Amino acid sequence: MVEKSVSVLVIAILFIILADGTLSMYLNSSSCITQSCGNGVKISYPFWIPEKQPSYCGLPAYNVTCNKHKPLLHISGEEFIIKDVFYTNQSILLAKADVFDEDNKCPVPRHNFSTRGTPFTSGPNTADLFFFYDCTQPYERETYAVNCARNVTHHSFAVFHTELLEHYNYSVESCQEPVYALVEADSLDRLLKMNYTQVLQKGFFLQWDGINCRDCKNSGGHCGAQSNEFLCICNDQTQPRTCLHGRNKRIGLKVSIGVGAAAFTALMAGVFFHIYRRRQKKIYAGSSVFTRSIISYPSSTKDPEKANIAIEVHLFDYDELVEATNNFESKKELGDGGYGTVYKGKLRDGRVVAVKRLYENNCKRVEQFMNEIDILTRLHHPNLVTLYGCTSRHSRELLLVYEYIPNGTVADHLHGGDSTPGSLLWNTRMKIAIETANALAYLHASDVIHRDVKTNNILLDNNFCVKVADFGLSRLFPADVTHVSTAPQGTPGYVDPEYHECYQLTDKSDVYSFAVVLIELISSLPAVEICRHRHEINLSNMAINKIQGNALHELVDSNLGFDTDDKVRSMITAVAELAFQCLQSDGDMRPSMQEVVEALLRIQRMNKTGKTEKGYPDDDDSELSKNNTSLVSPDSVTAKWSSSSTTPNSST
Repeated sequence: MVEKSVSVLVIAILFIILADGTLSMYLNSSSCITQSCGNGVKISYPFWIPEKQPSYCGLPAYNVTCNKHKPLLHISGEEFIIKDVFYTNQSILLAKADVFDEDNKCPVPRHNFSTRGTPFTSGPNTADLFFFYDCTQPYERETYAVNCARNVTHHSFAVFHTELLEHYNYSVESCQEPVYALVEADSLDRLLKMNYTQVLQKGFFLQWDGINCRDCKNSGGHCGAQSNEFLCICNDQTQPRTCLHGRNKRIGLKVSIGVGAAAFTALMAGVFFHIYRRRQKKIYAGSSVFTRSIISYPSSTKDPEKANIAIEVHLFDYDELVEATNNFESKKELGDGGYGTVYKGKLRDGRVVAVKRLYENNCKRVEQFMNEIDILTRLHHPNLVTLYGCTSRHSRELLLVYEYIPNGTVADHLHGGDSTPGSLLWNTRMKIAIETANALAYLHASDVIHRDVKTNNILLDNNFCVKVADFGLSRLFPADVTHVSTAPQGTPGYVDPEYHECYQLTDKSDVYSFAVVLIELISSLPAVEICRHRHEINLSNMAINKIQGNALHELVDSNLGFDTDDKVRSMITAVAELAFQCLQSDGDMRPSMQEVVEALLRIQRMNKTGKTEKGYPDDDDSELSKNNTSLVSPDSVTAKWSSSSTTPNSST
């Protein structure tokens, strides 16, 4: 057996050495020099121009067309003009090509732009400009009037995301679904001095992730790719990173070295085989917790929590992350990430990131680390935080690298250091609720249960867009089972009492936790507060008591306008009713997360009278829960559920 393995190794090594030399003969490094296209825009790896360069000079998704001296890039079926490329921080400034077309009399976006399925992500300096078309009512606070898309009876306009939140007017319900365009973020005052065409022509930034070409160029090579793998193309050979680490150029010498290496490998194979047989008798002897945990996890394919994972994620150099966080300086701490501390950092390519550092490298922490990588590499949603990569299992420490979300958590804005009375308007809170519910519904549709839904894990960007984070406790949930039996985990105040008592995790456990988030948005109170009355330490218990006692006004944050604005009062009452249903101790009595999304959208569409147009729109087509319950008045909620088996959350 050993001899056969050694023979295979020898043949494989010789084949790789010779194949590498043969491949090099077909690569001409001079073909991959930087090209100029358009008004001085420099095109180089990972971008390439098919008309001027062979395919190995770049990656397939980055091919550029030089048309009428304009560099064009196609993304998701749309054509963009490349205004500039910044290779040092791997970002590109783009603008839709049709907004520069003089024959286009109405250069407005007609559908949303998405980077899904592409190697690009939105840059940090972007804002959303929403376009509303065919509105039967005018919008009082429109930022830009889109006259080319309006007529005598129908209006069209554009408004920035932040403006829409601050001056929301329900006349937008008379419009078609809005279309948003990414634009370069700037001071609002400067943008308002332009027309919308000029704003669109300014463009927006996208980023790409991958190997930086700098080291290869500095070593005298040209960057390229073969089968989507990076290559540093040197004089007559290729290297994985730089020319400085190259082997001797002569193929004959390569073969000689290869034969010697093969002989040495044969000898070492026998030695390793002997060592392997001996180590089989000692379980994990002499192995560090860190390495052992990574290699052995997952140990079973029968348990969905330990299902096999295929990690395809960028590996960061540990020293770069130490440098990025200034050696994990305490001033750069962003907070607690569940099983590790999160630090703000700046990478060498200029990207600002969040770096999670494990508290300790024990088996449980490593399992959570691997679980989070597995979940985030499977899923992509605009309201889920993006994972950029992690350190190798051979690094000194386990580190995860995420996109940096600059505006703190929902908890910070409700009752933390960033909270000020009245600073978070009700319309913004509704938006947060809907986007969070959308993210959770997406997770459940992807057979994932978050298991730690709380306001501390809901991040906000500068436009108050939601990014749900922290998937260390999440579970992959097979579609053919009703529940998974597992020890309860989560945060006190948010844990489903049925899960806590019966050790049975279902997707309704997330629904319960989300209901606590809804009550926090209504009340601005924390989920657990020891200083409150003993029966109201858990916010969920307080909410149930207030709703059943027809004292909702005692629960609601007085700064939200509950007592002065009928429209706000109606919406808050409806959200409280929805939260009440989601807090039922019997999971079967709770709606699904998708039904929660639909209910929240119906609530958001309430008209100016504070009531829905006909009860709840589409009530005939969509039920709120499996028990045919629907959103009704507080009195009827109390009557219906007062005898329910709602019990205090004992997780504290």
